[in-house]
Parts: sequence; structure tokens; C-alpha cells
Amino acid sequence: MKGMTILGARPQFIKSACMSLELKRRGVQEVMIHTGQHFDASMSQIFFEQMNLKRADYFLDIHSLSHGAMTGRMMEEIEKILLLERPDFTVVYGDTNSTLAGALASCKLNIPVVHIEAGLRSFDMKMPEEINRILTDRISSLLLVPSQAAQENLSREGFESFDSQIVWIGDVMLDSLLHFRPFATPPKGIPSENFILCTLHRQENSDNKERLIELIGAIEEAGELMPVVLPLHPRTRARLEHEGLKLDESKVLVIDPVGYLEMLWLLEHCKVVMTDSGGVQKEAYCFGKLCLTLRDSTEWVELMAQGANFLVGSNKETILGVLHQHLEDSIIPDLDIYGGGKASQRALDALLNFFKETP
Repeated sequence: MKGMTILGARPQFIKSACMSLELKRRGVQEVMIHTGQHFDASMSQIFFEQMNLKRADYFLDIHSLSHGAMTGRMMEEIEKILLLERPDFTVVYGDTNSTLAGALASCKLNIPVVHIEAGLRSFDMKMPEEINRILTDRISSLLLVPSQAAQENLSREGFESFDSQIVWIGDVMLDSLLHFRPFATPPKGIPSENFILCTLHRQENSDNKERLIELIGAIEEAGELMPVVLPLHPRTRARLEHEGLKLDESKVLVIDPVGYLEMLWLLEHCKVVMTDSGGVQKEAYCFGKLCLTLRDSTEWVELMAQGANFLVGSNKETILGVLHQHLEDSIIPDLDIYGGGKASQRALDALLNFFKETP
């Protein structure tokens, strides 16, 4: 069998690591396309080097365009490769433009699409990611869900009556976290403990000046309570410069984006996490860390139900109030809710069973 894997963004590189190992172990040939959506070396190349990931067979170098232009260009180039390689199936991850482009190009060529992280919903249609994940789910043949809530979402939307299969596998990102955790590496010049780890990159925050000002104020005031370490995403850095805004680096330790092994170290040694990332919310939980989500919605509702994740939006007073109130909370993670580190194995079981059952 031959499978096509389509990646484009930092979280997808991480999610694919253990899946690639499992594909190889089961004797399935993997051809990989890197769309170039994350093209900065600090957001792309370093992950392939640190994690010894399979090198992309095709690099499209498509980035820094509008959503429509980026998705369209990706579809055009992916289609050419699909026609050349003729894979038995395509694997896409998550909710990026690369995900949707890969799914659309494959579906139109009658190549079954396997969507890993299917069924996630923020119920916020202003988010480009929400549109991408809904459309990708609808045209996928095999929907591999990471959580019970994701499975319930698909059921409510009628997917059980569609021509697709839904299988719970858990979270492949947890597989990678557990696999690479022993190799975690401290970044230079970071406090050894008792610091807040903050990440900020979502378009809804970085491209909205009012929200960005509120968030900067909250991060700086949090830095008066406890040191804040902020690996600054290139998008956010560019927006700060564009808007003439600057972080007070006497209160916030601003560093360049870090590799996956450094990020694992930061997650393991921090006290609290503040983030607008989907993946970092889960990673914080898996490390037993309280997470303040700097968004108005989240896909990981089960973490809110457990009191491990607080949805705080962008209001400075709300963020600081929740931080003060819950700073000393302890989190005992239940890794079984995300598959206990065996999601990749379940994914391959589901994939091979799908082809046994499909004429």
C-alpha cells in the first residue's frame, strides 16, 4: 500500500512523527508533501532535524498568501503530485489550509481521505480553522477522532449516515509527547522553575489591534506576579512591529520560537500555561499544568470540564483574575482520555481495516 501524507504547519509535523513510524512498521509506503505553509526555519526545519522526521518527498513552498490564494495554489500543486504518485489514500491532520487543500484535491480524484483529529469543533465560524475542519470532515472517508466530544460532534451533525467511518483513536500528539519527552532539552537562559509559559499566534489575536493590546497588558502584568517566558511567533512579532507595539522585556522574557524538544522542557518545568494554541492546551494538560486559553472558544471542552483549562478570551482583567484565583491549582492528568499513547497504532488498525472492508 502507498499513502500520501500532507503537512504544512508546526503541529502537523509533531502529530505525524509517530504515525510515520507506525506506517513504516506496518509496511505501508509513505510519500510526504510539505506545502510550506510554515516556512520559517524556526517553525519548520528544526522539527524535522530534532525529531528525525521523515523528509518530505515534495516541498511546495506556498505561504504568505491570502486564505483563498494559498488553498487554491496548494490544491493545484497537490493534484499534480497525486496524479503522479497514485496513492491508495491521503492522510491529513487538523485544520490548516494545507489540510483542506489536501483533502479537496484527493477527494476530487476519488482518493480516500483519512482525517486525523476529525470532529473537533470550536463552534466559532469566524475562525478559518473551523471552516477547514468542518469541510475536511465532510469529504473524508475515514474520520479518526481524538476525543469523546469530537465523536459526539460528528454524531450530532449526522455523520453516521454519511459514506464514511468514524473511529476513536485518541490523540497522536500524545504519542509524540510521550515518545520524545525523555529527550527534552532546556533552552538557554530560562528559569529552571516557577515561570509562566505563554504562546500567542492565532490570527484572531495577532491581527486585531485591540485584542493584541489587551493581551500584551495581561502578559506584562502576569510577569509582575511570576516570570513569563514567551517564545514569540513570527506572525505575532510582525504584527507587533506593524502596529508599533512593544512588550516590556523587563517583565516578559521574549525568546525566539523553540524546537519541539525545548518546548517539551518548558511545558514540564513551567508553573502555568497561557496560550491561544490548540495543541499547547492539550500538551499543558498532559504535563499536569493549568492552562489559560487566550481565546473565546476551544475545541478541547473536556479539559474545561475537568477544571484544567480556563477560557479567558483577551480581556486583561479576566485573564489576571483567573490567574490569581487558580495559580496554585494542581492538575492530575488522565492520559487515557487521549488514548494513552497508542493513538497511532489504533489509526493504522482502523486504516487497514477500512481497506479490508471497502470493495
